Amino acid sequence: MSRIGKKHITVPADVNVTINGKVVTVEGKLGKLTRTIEDGVSIERADNELIVNRVNDAPKNRALHGLTRQLVSNMVEGVSKGFSKNVVINGVGYKAQKVGNKLILNIGFSHPVEIEETDGVTFEIVNATEIACKGIDKEKVGQVAANIRSKRPCEPYHGYGIRYANEVIKRKEGKMAGKK
Repeated sequence: MSRIGKKHITVPADVNVTINGKVVTVEGKLGKLTRTIEDGVSIERADNELIVNRVNDAPKNRALHGLTRQLVSNMVEGVSKGFSKNVVINGVGYKAQKVGNKLILNIGFSHPVEIEETDGVTFEIVNATEIACKGIDKEKVGQVAANIRSKRPCEPYHGYGIRYANEVIKRKEGKMAGKK
């Protein structure tokens, strides 16, 4: 049995969950999220908890059990608290600024890189070298942060580039002059 799938999802008082067949809608103070769940699992509500069950022990349904539970749990957490993923820029002269709904990155290219805010994900400049991507959908927040990081991934010799705030870059030693 899935350890994650067995856990019940506690629904806060300010969050409204509607289950209409295979469509789960979660609405809270920050917004509204909707997801269609697969056929191999079912969701039922008991008081202020959601319980995810699987139809049978087929391998596909066992795989979907924990996944569906976590996706619905992320929806509940997203509409009540929101998600944030920080990205750090490291390099001489590298910086970020926000103009309107665009993020402008100066990251060593001959031109600034512009990234627009997408639906549901906003940018917040913590300081000149740190960006916070915020939103209610964990998948979208993570994807936008990954897109920003892909513009200039960190290189292993000096550590220049864009990385996640909690990411550790494995550094390499440079050339050894005179060593044979």
